[in-house]
Amino acid sequence: QVQLVESGGGLVQAGGSLRLSCAASGLTFSSYAMAWFRQAPGKNREFVGATSWSAGLIYYADSVKGRFTISRDNSKNTVYLQMNSLKPEDTAVYYCAADSGPPTRYSGQYDYWGQGTQVTVSS
Repeated sequence: QVQLVESGGGLVQAGGSLRLSCAASGLTFSSYAMAWFRQAPGKNREFVGATSWSAGLIYYADSVKGRFTISRDNSKNTVYLQMNSLKPEDTAVYYCAADSGPPTRYSGQYDYWGQGTQVTVSS
């Protein structure tokens, strides 16, 4: 059974940093593209960033480019999202997702999803 478990969310002041982790099990992690999405209250789920299995291809949403960094450790079956210079508009539930194909911005392409971790940025 595939499981993706996010952690690292919390409450932070604007300008601060958080590092999210997503631990995967039940799949050949190194064969999967991994992504982060987020969903704010009353809004649709939106793409944050994605990495190919080797981290050779990494994409970011324009809204987070230069502030967020995705990385992965295939030896630990874990993908990370380092979030710096956080803004109140970054407040959302953050989800990781796994895709057996190439990394994509389209949530419908992803095979597996975690339960999410709440990130709240106060002004």
